[in-house]
Amino acid sequence: MLMTRGVSDAFLAVSASASSRSPAPRALPTGRRFFSALLPPSSSFSSSNRHFGPRRRLGRRSSTMARAAAQRLENVDELIDSVETFIFDCDGVIWKGDKLIDGVPGTLDMLRSKGKRLVFVTNNSTKSRKQYGKKFETLGLSVSEEEIFASSFAAAAYLKSIDFPKDKKVYVIGEDGILKELELAGYQYLGGPEDGDKKIELKPGFFMEHDHNVGAVVVGFDRYFNYYKVQYGTLCIRENPGCLFIATNRDAVTHLTDAQEWAGGGSMVGAISGSTQREPLVVGKPSTFMMDYLANRFGILKSQICMVGDRLDTDILFGQNGGCKTLLVLSGVTSLQMLQSPSNSIQPDFYTNKISDLVTLKAAAV
Repeated sequence: MLMTRGVSDAFLAVSASASSRSPAPRALPTGRRFFSALLPPSSSFSSSNRHFGPRRRLGRRSSTMARAAAQRLENVDELIDSVETFIFDCDGVIWKGDKLIDGVPGTLDMLRSKGKRLVFVTNNSTKSRKQYGKKFETLGLSVSEEEIFASSFAAAAYLKSIDFPKDKKVYVIGEDGILKELELAGYQYLGGPEDGDKKIELKPGFFMEHDHNVGAVVVGFDRYFNYYKVQYGTLCIRENPGCLFIATNRDAVTHLTDAQEWAGGGSMVGAISGSTQREPLVVGKPSTFMMDYLANRFGILKSQICMVGDRLDTDILFGQNGGCKTLLVLSGVTSLQMLQSPSNSIQPDFYTNKISDLVTLKAAAV
């Protein structure tokens, strides 16, 4: 997963206002109403002009009361019995880089033996669900593709939820995972890694062409990021009427290695946001889109879900925004000192050292 630090308060904001001449948004079909909280600057293509409707501002749920300080997890049985589904972040919870965290297999086996549904959600868009399935298999974990939800999949699922036209194209600033999920969803795309070697020769009078049939620009973590992609994405968003600006996440940093933190997908998103003066629609955590999708997909109540993660401003906020129970593990980027800092306003329901504590604390209580 691409782990964040100091995510902007505008992580879900779209443009604050729209032109009074913009057409009214089309109502979503009944089966898609649960997506309405994430309507982009334009919620659907009009058959007449292919423009989107007015923009809506999105943000964190409001609260007039401060959340109580997190409790150290002690009564494991009570937590397990109170929910049907456990949603796990991956990096920092299940693994670190390419190394499995101690005790994970036994913990997942114990939860499955109790009939709990397990779901794995990651903001990392570099892989598709199928590719993540192979990583789980390599680490010795039996996880089906249906249990995996990456932000690459969320981008394609979001486009499907708004009936994004199949005759429109998607420009991708990102890696192979996004391309594979768009292809599976039946969308035309361009960009991605193959644009990583492209350069712009800034000669006098040079004019850069772009495809005017691009209706969405999807930005994710991209190790092949360059100025060509910045300019191409900018032209599409600024000059193509109704073009969507979608971000898989705004993670400030990621763990490409276990030695240090590296610039995350938020740095790529920030570049496009800066050049277009537009805020993206974010489909990854802490946006509620994936939570809504999961609840609808499996037919589960959000109050019956426990979100387990190592990151306050993505994982825990994701769970809180979705109305779920939350468990912070200290095996990733968040320390106990960070959690208890007076400057931290995000408090999970519970915290513990790592997910294997669900087993060891349960055994100690017997």
